[in-house]
Amino acid sequence: MAQYRISEAAALLGVSDDTVRRWVASGALATSADAAGRQVIDGAALAARATDIAVAPANPLGASSSARNRLVGLVTAITSDTVMSQVELQCGPHRIVSLMSTEAVRDLALEVGSLAVAVVKSTTVIVETPGEAGRR
Repeated sequence: MAQYRISEAAALLGVSDDTVRRWVASGALATSADAAGRQVIDGAALAARATDIAVAPANPLGASSSARNRLVGLVTAITSDTVMSQVELQCGPHRIVSLMSTEAVRDLALEVGSLAVAVVKSTTVIVETPGEAGRR
């Protein structure tokens, strides 16, 4: 069973250590003690909390789609040549990079600072876990 120290839980949830401590104090997140006596949070409980606090921004485009992985963000960089472009978006804490035709960049009127939605629909999703040193 995975367990996380308060600082690790905070980093994974994108909040401060103090926020996690407040959740623990209010009973919103349970802790136990590890073998060294440190306060730890069960991985399943942390995953449930992550789901509870996740708030996706509304789709600013108002379009319907079968894709469920939609990340709203801002264009932070565009590198183009005559045929292809690399477009970078900052979607919350996530940096998303898309390769598309330069024609598509023009058609979408993309520029640094533009609001955009990265839509990910893939049959391949790679899941990685930490090496032995990172496992708890």
